[in-house]
Amino acid sequence: MLGNKIKILLDGLNEIIKKPPVEFTIEANPESLSQEFLSICREKGVTRLSLGIQTFNEKSRIALNRLGSVTEEKLSLASRYFPDTLSFDLMTGLPYQTEEIILNDIKTVLKYKPSHISLYSLTLEDNTPLKEKIKNKSVMLPAGDQADCLWLTGKETLLNNGFDHYEISNFARRGAECLHNIRYWRMQNWIAAGAGASSTIFDESAPKAKRYTYINDADIYIKTILEDKESFPSSKCVILEEVDRKTLLKECIIMGYRYKEGPDYLLFKKRFGCTVQQCIGKTLLKWKDKNKMLFLNSFLCDALYEIDEV
Repeated sequence: MLGNKIKILLDGLNEIIKKPPVEFTIEANPESLSQEFLSICREKGVTRLSLGIQTFNEKSRIALNRLGSVTEEKLSLASRYFPDTLSFDLMTGLPYQTEEIILNDIKTVLKYKPSHISLYSLTLEDNTPLKEKIKNKSVMLPAGDQADCLWLTGKETLLNNGFDHYEISNFARRGAECLHNIRYWRMQNWIAAGAGASSTIFDESAPKAKRYTYINDADIYIKTILEDKESFPSSKCVILEEVDRKTLLKECIIMGYRYKEGPDYLLFKKRFGCTVQQCIGKTLLKWKDKNKMLFLNSFLCDALYEIDEV
């Protein structure tokens, strides 16, 4: 069933996009992988497979409401179809997680020779089952310092295994950085489609941007397309946001400093008529000898305060 649906989707995309993309990523849950799904993805032009592992520790997975176990059989199957372009998502700061567990998670995924690994710190969102479990004290999270230590342990392990820390939560072997996400971090144009998707189109002469965000309800999204193809996207299913110069400048700083190389300095000057140094010179001086990526929130608070002052 899933294989048939993905075939229809990929056939449709290939009809629209005649030239094969440089990078074409499919994200999937490893527990639901099948040979049919992977074969269709490979045949239809997918170049990169990203798997949301989070952790192999069963107690942590149950606390996160993740159904099913991640078997090494599934990972072995994935690595056969995407031997050089396999990416894994791992997470730290989870319930029941210890240093031994995160080290074992990394050791396990490294067996399948991934070219890219995302290492995220857990963010506790409102109105989620996990938030309720924490509130009811049926599940406990690691203390703040302990959670930070778990992430740093993961980071050091990845660096020691040949991965470059090229973005705040992302690690890659040389040349395997995710091109799709780099567009966000460098604040270049991106176009998205589908329920919940968001596009940003820049007007470099202003500078300003338009952001189109489709509603999350897939049924309404599809119904709107079928009923009125000529005027799609219509106000029935899309929210249009005008992003002004100051907001855009702040976003370029926020996203740019997630990236190891920092913002696109030439594009920033061309877009805003001033340099990054002219916008946040005091902040850059204060943080000259500090690790901006490791203490990103504090750095950005200083930078945004300085922008508002100016």
